[in-house]
Amino acid sequence: MRPEILFPYYTSLSALKGVGPKIAPLLIKHIGAFVRDLVFTLPANVIERPVTTLDKAIVGQVQTIEITIKAYPGNLRGPQRIMTSDPDGDLQLVYFHKIKGFEQKHPVGTKRWVSGRVESFNGSLQITHPDYVVDEDHASDIPRYETIYPATQAISSRMLRRFVNSAMANLPDLPEWIDAEILRKEGWSPFNASLHGAHAPQALTDIDPNHLYRRRLAYDEALAHQLALKGRKANRQASPALILKSYDLASKAQACLPFTFTGAQHRALEDIRHDLSSGYRMNRLIQGDVGSGKTLVALMAMIDVADNGFQSVMMAPTEILARQHYEKTQPILESLGLTSILMTGRDKGAVREQKRAAVATGEAAIIFGTHAVFQDGVDFKGLQLAVIDEQHRFGVGQRQKLFLKGDSVHYLSMSATPIPRTLALTSYGEADLSVLDEKPAGRQPIQTAVIPRARLGDVFNRLKTAISDGAQAYWICPLVEETAESDLIAVEARHRELTEIFGTEIGLVHGRMPSIEKDAVVSRFARNELKLLCATTVVEVGIDVPNATIIIIEQAERFGLAQLHQLRGRVGRGSDKSVCILLYDAPLSKTAQARLELLRDTEDGFAIAEADWKLRGEGDVLGAKQSGFPDYRFVDSEKHGDLVAMAARDAVYILQREKSLPQARQQALNILKYLFDWRIEVSDKND
Repeated sequence: MRPEILFPYYTSLSALKGVGPKIAPLLIKHIGAFVRDLVFTLPANVIERPVTTLDKAIVGQVQTIEITIKAYPGNLRGPQRIMTSDPDGDLQLVYFHKIKGFEQKHPVGTKRWVSGRVESFNGSLQITHPDYVVDEDHASDIPRYETIYPATQAISSRMLRRFVNSAMANLPDLPEWIDAEILRKEGWSPFNASLHGAHAPQALTDIDPNHLYRRRLAYDEALAHQLALKGRKANRQASPALILKSYDLASKAQACLPFTFTGAQHRALEDIRHDLSSGYRMNRLIQGDVGSGKTLVALMAMIDVADNGFQSVMMAPTEILARQHYEKTQPILESLGLTSILMTGRDKGAVREQKRAAVATGEAAIIFGTHAVFQDGVDFKGLQLAVIDEQHRFGVGQRQKLFLKGDSVHYLSMSATPIPRTLALTSYGEADLSVLDEKPAGRQPIQTAVIPRARLGDVFNRLKTAISDGAQAYWICPLVEETAESDLIAVEARHRELTEIFGTEIGLVHGRMPSIEKDAVVSRFARNELKLLCATTVVEVGIDVPNATIIIIEQAERFGLAQLHQLRGRVGRGSDKSVCILLYDAPLSKTAQARLELLRDTEDGFAIAEADWKLRGEGDVLGAKQSGFPDYRFVDSEKHGDLVAMAARDAVYILQREKSLPQARQQALNILKYLFDWRIEVSDKND
């Protein structure tokens, strides 16, 4: 039950004074349904309106001045101009459309207070469309510091400010959930005082994310979120799971590999084995750069599970990637006497039933597939490990269906893009983390060149020479087909042009093609039957062709840094030197130039991910909008990284000692969880 003290926060917005039946649905659509959503919407800006006189007015700044209405010059055309003055000068008020009733409301000779941006035009001071024109009795309506809220066409900033003030007046003081020592050290006010202060900024510095009021609120939000994540993790770890301890087969597999594991791969596999033998369900994220060997670590874990007599499944977001995982691991698994199968949506009739029977009887120890693996009718005999490649491309519901295929299924996810630490904490806070920060020995660095598209002819010539010498190459374009509205390069048009220039068959792959056609083209490219593959970003993840040593990316300035890094990772997968050419349209903005230069200067995916996050924001740092990311109101993931880390540590401390904390603190922490609506909920055994 929600604590009674929070009822005012969860009052419907339609109950507020002034929120009638017309405004309510617009307001709810804009910010949410409850008073909490309204008061958690902080000002985006603040305008200072200092009081001055005309002789001291500063051109270009917003100011408030007491004036006298002097005249309404007749003018049927052009803007409406009102002549005003004070004892020290003259001022024109300008409206580009006539204000009905203005002259009657503000007759000549009356004193008025006016506020707006003072400008100079033809040597005269003027304010165009003043923000306020009020009589002396309403001078207090003009705030010295005016908060600006995120507005829409229907819901103005002033309207929101009025509703916020009305709502804030009825909010109760909440008990303190933060430790007194933290409050003292950080210099934070109580929650209510901080919320009131955040809604009443007195200067631009007051709306900075690192202002004390906003940092306090951000910490509260981060703490509530981390308590929910760590609580779920604690519940999972308290759920018994089978103890898996036999690793003989994987050791044989490793001994047969033509290379040795990196130190990071060894550490990650030891992390996984510790989890599998703990007696509790694993939830671990393997985070690694392009080519760091995540899939091989996951495969060893799956072999471990098979060695213990149980089944594993690896689910990939695309059929191309699932098939690649299956085909590349077949030689290893066959040498160990393990049966694996590939399940995709392409399976039909007798073939599909045969594969389902192999899963149901346990004949298939390791299953690779797409969403087909969690469909109804796919029943596992003893599923113990689910590996999700590119987790962020699957919804929570899809993953949940997979976990329900077994009892206390261990969970291992993989991210092909390094994730900044703060985002890892916020998005994957309930998972344990293993980082692969080393590349396998023998990998050659990729030479990256940044070239204007005006030199396209030179690129064609260099590519011709390289292909004639036996190289394979990717050519990446941003769009599938040309449109009248877009100036982006279309892959179909470029494919036709490249075919004419090179006079040979060139592969074409894009997202609108049927899967069977895409797979066929990629397979031919992998077999070196096609020297050049013209594609969109459909090849961004998972395509592994060691002989491909050149990738050309057109209009590279249109892509995110993380996505460019992923695309570049399609080459450099063998022992030969590789080249990435980033073609751009001049002129470049300073930001675009900085991004491309960073990519040219480093292959460190972690540094690139941090830079991409700061330049683009967190939403697309993994190449796709993260459905699992928290919808923060107060936390700025970049500016508040230290607070998120601090909240993560504090949440662990609180959960370890929760029952020994004073009763009042326990109740306050419960209020915090409900206030931010991030409570610990376990919907079933595998949540």
